[in-house]
Amino acid sequence: MDERLTLEKRIRAELASYDGTMALYADDLKGTIISIDAEEKFETASTIKTYILACLFDEIEKGNASLSELIKYEEKHLVVGSGVLRSLDPGLSLRVKDVATLMIIVSDNVATNIMIDYLGLQTINDCIQKLGCKDTILHNPISFEMYEKLGTSTPKDYASIFTRLVQGKLISPQADAQMLEIFKMQHYNSMLIGDFPPYYMDSEDTGEEELIQVASKSGSMDECRNDGGVIYTPYGPYVLVMMHKNFSDSLYYDGHPALLFGARVSRMLLDQYLALEGRFRL
Repeated sequence: MDERLTLEKRIRAELASYDGTMALYADDLKGTIISIDAEEKFETASTIKTYILACLFDEIEKGNASLSELIKYEEKHLVVGSGVLRSLDPGLSLRVKDVATLMIIVSDNVATNIMIDYLGLQTINDCIQKLGCKDTILHNPISFEMYEKLGTSTPKDYASIFTRLVQGKLISPQADAQMLEIFKMQHYNSMLIGDFPPYYMDSEDTGEEELIQVASKSGSMDECRNDGGVIYTPYGPYVLVMMHKNFSDSLYYDGHPALLFGARVSRMLLDQYLALEGRFRL
């Protein structure tokens, strides 16, 4: 650890009292990376859906898929958990774009299974490896009765997706811009922005654009809580990924320690980035 990097020391001090393990990867996109156990492997939970979306757009670039194609929601795709499609009857036909959007913005598990079926699990894993995410794999479709694992990844791999997205270097500039617009609509980002000042986030009363926007995808299962994405500020964007495991409380609620400690660390990074006008370090 660079002894001058006091932000990393402050983060480690904040996590010293945390009942769990948190790994982190943050990139100010100007030469400074904050990395804490960022190559350690974690269950992905729904963050694997980010990789699936990337692989969809890769297949579209190759001419093997289309956002306008209609695909069917079948009985085999039905699974409990997050999303809205489980409340609808199987047999519905949807555009690929709509399935992909639901998969991300409300973390729809049925939509995810439809997308895995559409692309093929092996195709998705081949794409993940082609994208250079050597420690990431989609193990299974979503079925809590049949499988214990969904995916495995690391903060470093996950951050690399968002870093290249914001740079327009993941699939293509056009595809990356489309994906970022979907990620900006994502509903569940309390770990990233839960401690951000409301002044930066809420423009409903003024009609003006938010000072800070987020393009992200989170994920939670009994043994993990993860969040990551691009945080856009008046001084430019930065990338932040946090992954949690080994906590004693597996319940799902807004005040879960993983969410609280993650939000505190995210606020520390935001404050540093704003104070230094677009950098984590001078």
